[in-house]
Amino acid sequence: MGLCFPCPGESAPPSPDLEEKRAKLAEAAERRQKEAASRGILDVQSVEQKRKKKEKIEKQIATSGPPPEGGLRVAPKGLPTIN
Repeated sequence: MGLCFPCPGESAPPSPDLEEKRAKLAEAAERRQKEAASRGILDVQSVEQKRKKKEKIEKQIATSGPPPEGGLRVAPKGLPTIN
């Protein structure tokens, strides 16, 4: 059977520096996030470009303000409406 503790004459292996350990954990977390974000996506760059374009359009809409006439189009009287 295995032993849980080192022999009395042996010293425990040195633990890594706290800052070094934090840096490695941060790198691993970033790597996992990238992998999770690109899971199931064949062309990551294309998806990123589309996302940026969508954000740009949404920002333009937000800064342009509301449409001048409320944004609804009403058919003039006498013309058929599409249902």
